[in-house]
Amino acid sequence: PYDSATGILPFDKVLLKREKKKISLVKVIKRANPEIVCEILEDRTIKMVGNTNIKIKCTDKDFLKLRLPVGTRFLGKISTQELNGYYNINFIEVLGHKNDLNAELEAITYNNGFKVRYSKEEIDQVYSLPTEVTEEDKKGRVDLTDKNIFTIDRAHTKDMDDAVSIKKDKDGNYILGVHIADVSSYIKSNMNLYTEALRRSTSCYPVGYVIPMLPHIISNGICSLNPEVIRLTISCVMQINNKGKVVDYEIFPSYIKSRKQMTYENVNKILDENIIPEGYEEFADALKLMHELAKILRAEKISRGYIDFGIDEAKVIQDEKGKAIDIVKRVQGTGEKLIEDFMLAANETVATHISNMDLPFIYRVHDLPNSDKIEDFSNLLKQLGYHLNVNMNSLTPKTMQQILNELRGKDEFMILSDMLLRSMKKAIYSTNNIGHFGLASKNYTHFTSPIRRFPDLTVHRLLRTYLFENRIDMETINFNAKYLIDVAEHSSETEVNAIEAEREVLDMKMAEYMEDHIGEEYDGIISGVTNFGLFIELSNLVEGLVHISTLPGYFEHVPELLSLVSSDKKTKYRIGDKVRVKVINANKDQKIIDFELVKEDKDGNKK
Repeated sequence: PYDSATGILPFDKVLLKREKKKISLVKVIKRANPEIVCEILEDRTIKMVGNTNIKIKCTDKDFLKLRLPVGTRFLGKISTQELNGYYNINFIEVLGHKNDLNAELEAITYNNGFKVRYSKEEIDQVYSLPTEVTEEDKKGRVDLTDKNIFTIDRAHTKDMDDAVSIKKDKDGNYILGVHIADVSSYIKSNMNLYTEALRRSTSCYPVGYVIPMLPHIISNGICSLNPEVIRLTISCVMQINNKGKVVDYEIFPSYIKSRKQMTYENVNKILDENIIPEGYEEFADALKLMHELAKILRAEKISRGYIDFGIDEAKVIQDEKGKAIDIVKRVQGTGEKLIEDFMLAANETVATHISNMDLPFIYRVHDLPNSDKIEDFSNLLKQLGYHLNVNMNSLTPKTMQQILNELRGKDEFMILSDMLLRSMKKAIYSTNNIGHFGLASKNYTHFTSPIRRFPDLTVHRLLRTYLFENRIDMETINFNAKYLIDVAEHSSETEVNAIEAEREVLDMKMAEYMEDHIGEEYDGIISGVTNFGLFIELSNLVEGLVHISTLPGYFEHVPELLSLVSSDKKTKYRIGDKVRVKVINANKDQKIIDFELVKEDKDGNKK
């Protein structure tokens, strides 16, 4: 219970005590993320930013000497020991003031375990790394600098870790090259930077901000596949037939010189509109050949059961000061899907190769859905009046695909698709290769983003160990068998932390945007029903709450009907219903948006 969880932070290891039906905290054994952001209050006490359920104090002499102003935010290390209801904080450093630009964003990310700063030792190592590829670095690698290789990414991207190439052979097969930045050549396992990369395990991308796994000078510099400079890579070159099957492949260390840094926007002009932007003339044919292959690969994925939930994402538009000024749906165009298909093919190929060698490895896995949860979802659909022609007793990727296909086109498709996704298990990292249900793939890993994800960096290290250096002795195998379990578990946890941090910042930015729209009316759809009200999602994906106290009369929550029903049974609000709402409150600091329903009388007048 919430009131028994005082002192507990996300992912802490704790000892609990059960007495009859009551569960209480005995002690915190280990903090998952002991560094937290604190704020000085009017009465000179301190609070943890973003958490009202934990009492803290700081008796550190260095901190007390500073006499910091009210509103100052500082980084502190929280203890595991409770004393008189409080947890002591060791002062680390001042971060700034609560009214500083991005102060709330920094607090959210810190409190989800993501450090914004690097230590002096880590920075020293950054500047000890080379800034260009040497002749010595090239030894033992395949020279691909004469190949037509290029990157495709978002316009603002600075850390480019994947490049692609394509041609056709004499038999009509596609030769697809996926060339990934060889970060493992620079970030060695005996370095502080490696230890910190493991601790972070992933880059975090809150709105308008990047908290990198590796410092920007590396991720945007020697490890980024920038155009017209030589970079070290690991290449996965696949021979793919016209059915989308990989019939042959090679995985090898290489070095490349990217011919061009392309943007999705310009690539989409070529592929969707047949408009060739300036500077893309010599690449247009290669891009069209890639598009041809991407359609084949996607058709092959779908034929085996690849599940496309088709869930929209919100994109926040900010002004030069970082204030949210608009929220739109993020568009995934042809170019984005093309790169997704190519990276998926490379990830599967690498995973299949090591799986066939039966060596310790880190996989990206997705377990079978829980049959009870899918049954609950099926019952939910029946309550909404949908009867699917799907065999729920056979839970395969094809089953999920059929469900989505039958629901596609319904007004509430996005909500139902999201509910189906939530009823399924989450993809995680594991050394136990159980396959990836959502991708309908027997072997899958993450190989293509070593700048941004530690599992990918680990996969590169393993490829070097097993394939390029041929170190497959028992000592190496036994070490990896144990070490990779910890890497997989930790990386799965930090991924959840990153998602939570990004979600919190998005909620904050949505509330910030809606602060300027109080009193305005919008059409929306009921996306959730609880005993305290209705969640309403607008067309731009902003979600707010209609509290039950604002509804006229008395309403009761009926979970089995996914509804709030009036006491006279005449009015019912159900998931998927379209409604019109007015914004009555929005608060950036509290990350909340409140609506009230706009009703019409029998003459069509609003009331």
